[in-house]
Amino acid sequence: MKRMLKIYLEKPELAALSLLAALVILFQIRSGGVFLSADNLRGILGILPEIGLMVIGVTVLMICGEFDLSVGSVFALMPMTMAVLLVDGTPFFPAFLAGLAACAAIGFINGYITIKYGIPSFITTLGMLFIARSLTIVISGGFPPLLPAELPNWLFTVFVGPGNLFRMSFLWFVVIAVLASLLMSRTNFGNWVHATGGFLPAAKAMGIPTARVKIACFMLCSMLAGFAGMIQVLRLGSPLPSIGEGWELQAVAAAVIGGTALSGGIGTVAGGVIGAILIRVIDNGLILSQVDANWFKFAIGFLTIFAVVANAWLGKRAKAIKVET
Repeated sequence: MKRMLKIYLEKPELAALSLLAALVILFQIRSGGVFLSADNLRGILGILPEIGLMVIGVTVLMICGEFDLSVGSVFALMPMTMAVLLVDGTPFFPAFLAGLAACAAIGFINGYITIKYGIPSFITTLGMLFIARSLTIVISGGFPPLLPAELPNWLFTVFVGPGNLFRMSFLWFVVIAVLASLLMSRTNFGNWVHATGGFLPAAKAMGIPTARVKIACFMLCSMLAGFAGMIQVLRLGSPLPSIGEGWELQAVAAAVIGGTALSGGIGTVAGGVIGAILIRVIDNGLILSQVDANWFKFAIGFLTIFAVVANAWLGKRAKAIKVET
């Protein structure tokens, strides 16, 4: 029994999963059974990838011991870059790759400056937040460009599956989440990420290329944010320069709620995904429960603080439990 309790306490994402289950039950009751209806689930799962993909990247970076506050701006910059190229006659896939390359470049710059000059990533990426948002507006010329009609939107926006329950974007999200989870749990790179975020001097002493690991995580984080932004733009049909504003804080909150440690070294992709689902469930559930939508940010803020306090308490309890070997 003690061993099972210790395992539970050492996996804070299980606490987030328990909270998710409790909220689903609560909202199902409060909404009169509407919350788990097929139409409502279609709506929740249809927009989940747009925050979920960003959360995966932020979670991996936080495990590595760094932050990226520019992801909300990159979320808008990538599809705007792609849209401008499309309007100029560039085919979809080259424009898509160019947008991803721009994201990778921003991630590289964030990582290089942070590591080269020993600047806290909070400051580096805060500056990039303003730079990327400004570039998005400048590139757009002040007006959202009109997307060509012959885009392969079906790759990301059409509904598939039983009862057309899932958007294609959700399938992309699931595949990327599984691959990221395997990367972090089954490969040397994942071990390097945990070691780098857990105790940097020890990781360096072990010969881990910590600088390259961090830069790779910054690049992955930016590229996933840009990819998520492209999905939203294809869904909405217009690359608005303002999309993604404030989402960087939601992404960090989701990662923390899912059990990722602010100090680095602890966390899972699954926990980040659970945190992202929690945010979407709360947003949708409050509306269906006819609660003032202004309570949404309160709920996210409360859960973030609660998760940090609870995770610290759970960690201490886990260490205090003695398990016979």
